[in-house]
Amino acid sequence: MQDEIWEVEFMSQRGAEIDKVRPALIISSPLAGKLPLHIVVPITDWKPVFARYFWFVPLQPTSENGLQKPSGADAFQVKSVDKQRLIKRIGAVQETELQAVIDALILCLETV
Repeated sequence: MQDEIWEVEFMSQRGAEIDKVRPALIISSPLAGKLPLHIVVPITDWKPVFARYFWFVPLQPTSENGLQKPSGADAFQVKSVDKQRLIKRIGAVQETELQAVIDALILCLETV
């Protein structure tokens, strides 16, 4: 499932967290964890301002990934979600895109 894009139910948020159904990229390894959880990175509509933020990775729509418009994976909003929150598989990204999202997440976790 790593590299797949799913519609994910993010409801029951707190503060600035996402509070709707939106696409998300599964980035967790299938070998990690023993609970029925996936680590996901939410995907949002692309806005030109996102290009200046290292934690946004642009994703162009393709028949493989199932996205309908230019989008961005927001690595700063990475989240662990229960499998029950996965609604429908949309598609999958290429390995280079998956790696770009993981690299952005690593940058979010770097110590200064």
